[in-house]
Amino acid sequence: MVNYSFSLLTFEYFLLILIRISCFVSVAPFFGLQDVPGRVKIGLSVFISLILYQIVPRESLGYTGIIGYSIITVKEGITGLLIGFAANICNSIILLAGNLLDMNIGFSMAMEYNPQMKTQASVSANFYNYLVLLLLIITNMHQYILRAVVDSYQLIPVNGQVFQWDALLTGMLTYMTDLFVIAFRIILPVFVCIMILNCILGVMAKVSPQMNMFAIGMQLKVLFGLAVMLLTIGMFMDVSDFIFDEMKRTIVSMIKGMYEH
Repeated sequence: MVNYSFSLLTFEYFLLILIRISCFVSVAPFFGLQDVPGRVKIGLSVFISLILYQIVPRESLGYTGIIGYSIITVKEGITGLLIGFAANICNSIILLAGNLLDMNIGFSMAMEYNPQMKTQASVSANFYNYLVLLLLIITNMHQYILRAVVDSYQLIPVNGQVFQWDALLTGMLTYMTDLFVIAFRIILPVFVCIMILNCILGVMAKVSPQMNMFAIGMQLKVLFGLAVMLLTIGMFMDVSDFIFDEMKRTIVSMIKGMYEH
């Protein structure tokens, strides 16, 4: 039987759980999309918090006054934001790959607003971004992300954060390195094809200088780029594996940086 009897002391504990969960939901991929209504996000946060309220062991918070409680509130909010940000930041991998891809095939001038990242992105970047989001739902990665914030209470209880800034900085530097490596792996087939095409156009410009290679090259880059994208679209499952593995590593790195080993 579930008992949800609240008092003033237990209600303030429930609010701290709600703050971490709501901050996570607001920035996490799939859960924090701009297309998701605010009422759905609030309802999901409250529902998860009610379940965790019965599971998380309630220990003494050990604060004095409203200032002490405010400090705990800020710490819980930062914890939820960092876990959600660690998952959501991996979307920038596919956006960087799409922008680099369009710079090579000539689509970089056609920029669109990406409501998920709240920034301008190219056509290919938006296409790959929504494709990765679809694969995230199909592979149940959204459940993994949700379990990550729920399991974080085992290592980081309420008011149990120990922010190790060196570990957090190391995790971010590792992510920034992997960002360019994974993004370049994604566009490598198109990059090689366009590089070979540029070499051929350079030779043809020397052989027949009367031909306008700039006008011909722009059309050929678009044609070859789209053809390679079509041929390699079946390999996108392997690409998503790289991104999801990096997402898992970043989440674990962030959680390890917020508790004392």
